[in-house]
Amino acid sequence: MTPLLELHGIHKRFGAVQALSDVRFEVRAGEVMALVGDNGAGKSTLIKIISGIYRADGGTIRWQGREVAIATPNDSTTLGIATVYQDLALCDNLDVVANLFLGREVAIPRGPLGVMDEVAMERRAVEVLRRLSVKIPSVRIPIASLSGGQRQSVAVARSVMGDNKVVMLDEPTAALGMAQTHEVLELIKRLRGQGLGVVLISHNLANVYEVADRITVLRLGRHVGTYEARSTTREQLIGFMTGAVPGGDELPTVSAGVTGARTEPA
Repeated sequence: MTPLLELHGIHKRFGAVQALSDVRFEVRAGEVMALVGDNGAGKSTLIKIISGIYRADGGTIRWQGREVAIATPNDSTTLGIATVYQDLALCDNLDVVANLFLGREVAIPRGPLGVMDEVAMERRAVEVLRRLSVKIPSVRIPIASLSGGQRQSVAVARSVMGDNKVVMLDEPTAALGMAQTHEVLELIKRLRGQGLGVVLISHNLANVYEVADRITVLRLGRHVGTYEARSTTREQLIGFMTGAVPGGDELPTVSAGVTGARTEPA
């Protein structure tokens, strides 16, 4: 299967700091690819290159098999890549519909400026939230009245309002309780089930193992390896992240004596 998004040989330097060196990364349709690494591993830099905030100093980016350039956030959005950052960028004083359509409101031609088509936007909002099984009291409730999990769900729903094919989620369960975390993880599974490529950036390995199909590990700005989640133990993953276990895309054989060795995702 040709990946939706492929990056090869990505380099990025900030002055004297080499943030990324020869990094490769890919995500396919209908999979959750987790991106993990310790602080300073280069995860945020890589995501900002994909989202167009930073421009890579070197390397190639391919979208559905063809080489592309991502120089601005608009380039990333035009391709079909959506990013949900940790701060969510929601407007607390606006309702759910207004947040879902913020910056892309539907208008009815009327006079020199036109007016917003509130009925069409509300209908579309209900349709998208229902498709993702997002449960909120009303699409007209202010964002400030929603729980953390509901707010995260609205932000994710906004990312699929257009024709996006890849959704990147930056620490989507940070500061959420258990019930809200479960709600968000189930939403990630539904995105995968609808054929989207999902990139999950998280420090929470329990969450990673619950939803990820594959896991890419970065360490000190370099690609350590990409591993099948079902074939990798948490102990191995932590070893790759810290450098205690040598990396490489060929996974070492799991010793029968390793605590937590498994054949199914945790």
